[in-house]
Amino acid sequence: MCGIVGAVAERNVVPILMEGLRRLEYRGYDSAGIAVLDGGKITCTRRVGKVQQLQNALDENPLHAEIGISHTRWATHGVPSEINAHPHMSGDDIAIVHNGIIENYEELRKDLKAEGYEFVSDTDTEVIAHQITHHLKVFGELTAAVKATVAELEGAYALVVMSKNHPGKLLLARAGCPVVIGLGIDENFIASDVAALLSVTRKFMFLEEGDIALVERTRVTIWNADDNEVDRPVKESELTADAAERGEYRHYMQKEIHEQAQAVARTLAERIANGKVLDAAFGPKANEALDVTRGVHIVACGTSYHAGLVARYWIEQLCRLPCTVEIASEYRYRDPVVPEGTLFVTISQSGETADTLAALRAAKEMRYVSTLTVCNVPESSMVRESELVMMTHAGPEIGVASTKAFTTQLAALALLTISLARRSGLEEKQERELVEQLAELPELIDKVLTLDASIELLAEHFVDKHHALFLGRGVQNPIAMEGALKLKEISYIHAEAYAAGELKHGPLALVDEDMPVVTIAPDDELLEKLKGNLQEVRARGGQLYVFADPRVQFESRSGIHTTRMPAEIQDFQAPILYTIPLQLLAYHVGVLKGNDVDQPRNLAKSVTVE
Repeated sequence: MCGIVGAVAERNVVPILMEGLRRLEYRGYDSAGIAVLDGGKITCTRRVGKVQQLQNALDENPLHAEIGISHTRWATHGVPSEINAHPHMSGDDIAIVHNGIIENYEELRKDLKAEGYEFVSDTDTEVIAHQITHHLKVFGELTAAVKATVAELEGAYALVVMSKNHPGKLLLARAGCPVVIGLGIDENFIASDVAALLSVTRKFMFLEEGDIALVERTRVTIWNADDNEVDRPVKESELTADAAERGEYRHYMQKEIHEQAQAVARTLAERIANGKVLDAAFGPKANEALDVTRGVHIVACGTSYHAGLVARYWIEQLCRLPCTVEIASEYRYRDPVVPEGTLFVTISQSGETADTLAALRAAKEMRYVSTLTVCNVPESSMVRESELVMMTHAGPEIGVASTKAFTTQLAALALLTISLARRSGLEEKQERELVEQLAELPELIDKVLTLDASIELLAEHFVDKHHALFLGRGVQNPIAMEGALKLKEISYIHAEAYAAGELKHGPLALVDEDMPVVTIAPDDELLEKLKGNLQEVRARGGQLYVFADPRVQFESRSGIHTTRMPAEIQDFQAPILYTIPLQLLAYHVGVLKGNDVDQPRNLAKSVTVE
């Protein structure tokens, strides 16, 4: 999986391909490669590691061509190596790049070996290249060969094919993985993400499931899953080429943490007015769906799943509606019971998360009232396939560990909660109070960010640790889960989160003076219960790191390190605001350990495989 970039033009496309790869590095990678057709010959260059390693190779042996494909890889089949890196070749004629997983590749590989094809990699992608060559011998034409090949593939893929004997043509196909076509003047481009192409175009075509496209310099031809030639609408991206620059910040993650006030403000803008949530924010058919909603199913992965868990507390408390939250990779393989009147909600930063997208597609065949996606990418598959949409307007999030995407998801889910609560009897005065609390968030976020320097000092306590425990109660339990996830992603410290009341049922066995225990202590109805749990930690010699409301009586002393929030925080605001110190803690620990905080090992930003 990861990044695909292709181009056909009258100018040298190599700089375009390389810039596109650099813009996709945030998705995760372990190797990079490029193949171009020049002088009737395909030249392929691949390197393990960062895109800069590939650029270094091109600096030593420059390429110049008017058509080419390139790729950054995150290993699924075969270890990270130059042999397994993309593009893959079949003979000297076919070059291919591919995102996704071909589930029946072993069967195809066996048949191809019997036909005399030799394999040099461990990947499923090389199977596709040889299969196209096999069909070329029968059909003699690239489009027909690609169509015959994809008809035999089982799994998910976005692939781009280039042929020495068919110059000026790029063939691409999509099933389960995103791919877009960027339109220029007498030049056209292909990428797995619009961000890769924003330096050369703002106009895009988005392929639908099962589409196959022939991209040439002056035209694009698309066939749908039924092999009928179709037109796909041209859309202009709202993003700008410089939207993903790091600016004055040392890392993208740091920048994105500090952008959260503006990101939350954008999420709320034009969606609240006169003390009310505007239902039109969810789409033109929102009123009809929300009026008959009697329960909510939320499905997501990773950080987005934690956002869904927070929403469950809100929806059940304020709306008095049943709400279930499930990990998408589990939901899609169950046979869930759908009570009458249930709204299906998916949450995803990228809108391309494979498991969540599959869950959405499955849900559309069930008896849900409607489908609603909370997402950050307007051009994504989930946004296009969901009936209702709530865009988070976080802007590009480059750091693999999600920060501003998470807090804007919470802001969007807070709006949904209020809208549903109004239909469940929330009084106008109560709605106004909740909306006012949301409107205060940008200013409060900036205040919380003033803790940055003190948390940087606190991070020094964690650098030599191997394990950490995060505790929360009630709606703060998912925030503790998110804090633990951030620390393990960025610092590689093993971190787990527990509901504080569960300490006595096992986790206390882990607590000693070498185990930092991080906890969130808002001034809420569970505070006294939490204090009792923390006494259990201190009695076992555990080192406590408490982020507390200024009204809470927690004094720093031996074994207790208290960080006061810089303002009093209301219950509805607390999950968003208490997230930020935990993000800062993870960031600073990762930096102190010398880790690549923007691109942590083994992880990818957009998880487009199962």
